[in-house]
Amino acid sequence: MTPTLFAAAAPGSRLISLAPADLLIIVIYFVMVLGIGAYLKRFANTSNDFFMAGREMSAWVAGLSFLSANLGALELMGWAASTYQYGILAAHFYWIAAFPSLAFLGLVMMPIYYASKTHSVPGYLHLRYGEATRALSGISFAVMTILMSGINMYAMAIVMKVVLGWNIHFSIWVSSLTVAAYVALGGLYSAIFNEVLQFFLIWVGVLTVPILGMIEAGGWTGLVARIHQRVQSDQYVHLWSTLGTFSGNPMGVHWTGIALGLGGVIAFGYWTTDFLVIQRAMAAKDLRAARLAPIIAAYFKMMVPLIVILPGLLGLAVLPFRLVPEGEAGHGLHSFNEVLPLMLARYCGPGLLGLGITALIAGFMSGMAGNLSAFATVWTYDIYRPYLCKVGSDAQYVVVGRWCTILGVILSIGAAYFVTQFKSIMDYMQALVSFFIAPLCATVIIGMLWKRATPKGGFWGLLAGTVASVAMFTLVKFNHSYLAIIALSPDAKDMAENLYRSIWSWLICIIVTVVVSLYTAPKPAAELQDIVYCYTQIPVEDKLPIYKRPIFWATGVAVFFAILQYIFW
Repeated sequence: MTPTLFAAAAPGSRLISLAPADLLIIVIYFVMVLGIGAYLKRFANTSNDFFMAGREMSAWVAGLSFLSANLGALELMGWAASTYQYGILAAHFYWIAAFPSLAFLGLVMMPIYYASKTHSVPGYLHLRYGEATRALSGISFAVMTILMSGINMYAMAIVMKVVLGWNIHFSIWVSSLTVAAYVALGGLYSAIFNEVLQFFLIWVGVLTVPILGMIEAGGWTGLVARIHQRVQSDQYVHLWSTLGTFSGNPMGVHWTGIALGLGGVIAFGYWTTDFLVIQRAMAAKDLRAARLAPIIAAYFKMMVPLIVILPGLLGLAVLPFRLVPEGEAGHGLHSFNEVLPLMLARYCGPGLLGLGITALIAGFMSGMAGNLSAFATVWTYDIYRPYLCKVGSDAQYVVVGRWCTILGVILSIGAAYFVTQFKSIMDYMQALVSFFIAPLCATVIIGMLWKRATPKGGFWGLLAGTVASVAMFTLVKFNHSYLAIIALSPDAKDMAENLYRSIWSWLICIIVTVVVSLYTAPKPAAELQDIVYCYTQIPVEDKLPIYKRPIFWATGVAVFFAILQYIFW
């Protein structure tokens, strides 16, 4: 159910004006990121430097960049909005979505990605399945990164509209052109170093909200009491105890959707096949650093709810007006998507507000830069080079990468306007994941773990899973009653549909891949070296101290995860 608060929002969209100190902080940040891009241009003269940062990153730098590429304005704005809409259930998208998928990536999949020396996930599929599967996944991934970039643009425009009163179109163009400039100059080098900078800016800038908010609410106990008073329900403050039925929680989902759809298909699909984040780990200086990068990121991922989920809960507890779905906003009402900038405006004065807005700008640029650098890599290596210019020089590919970064910005600006079709930006994001990531997850993992999978099986499985997901989404859009069939209950809601649609598309991809593979010829073992797990030599780590082994730190993630589930059950 949607929480009903006791007052209406004040008319008008602008809440506060920036002081000169706030503006100075924002200007300094823009100058700094452009300066980093210009400086790192000298280190991005070859394709290996531009697209893979020379493979020189330490485990900590790669790990922080790995998480920061994911911690964009989409995360900050979107999950704060979803927390206001669904309560603490949104934390599942950080906790069960981080473990065990990130541990599996580091322990099992990174050795194969790293040993194959591919520049992208579509590049890996080319090695494993052939040209047709690479083309299908490359085009799908390019479309997805553009649509994801559009989300980041739209989220940043909301910040400027709510807090500054700026024109939404002006905000989109200024921020997006800045990102395009520093990624086009320095490539992945520039993206990674700015992402590490942005990671710390985000924490420093947004941490003010949960600290001051918890003081106002009277701690966790006071926060829970206020939410109970506002929404007349305890469904918003429990992780698992309300998931026994579809009707017992605000998300309208059963625990099987969370455990299998989110923790299984979506989490594994995103973290193990989305080249936006995989690219950061592959830029590590050696295999051990590449395996540690996603595991290090998992620890930080589980702490992110402090600055994302908690502000959404505080919005439920303390905001003196009701927030509504995006399509109902206007005429004095604010949408779910605006809860984080509303909380910043509530708690931050001059100086602090500038730091908070800079943190959101950093988050926007982090997500945007990640999508642009991944788009440039996939376009150049998996579309331009194999189909348009097979014999180009290394310098030519770098130039193409820089220009398609600009192209990506232009296309992303157009994609930003589609976001308004959804109740919240995270509903939009999960729909995209079920289209592209869920079937891709099945194709990649079965290819890595099953040597019998064939090129035809991989292609037809990926195509069937993608088409099935889009078809299910279209059916529900035309006739909402189909949601009850796809999500297995008449009490299911839109987010539940996303989770179960991911499960169905994953299963369809697996079934088609297996059936077609059993009736077609597999590749010989000689062509599967360093591509399939049983043919990849995993370095023995027996001589390393236990605290330096990836399995040790992955076990720590498991313990951390279990403690959080128990506390918020």
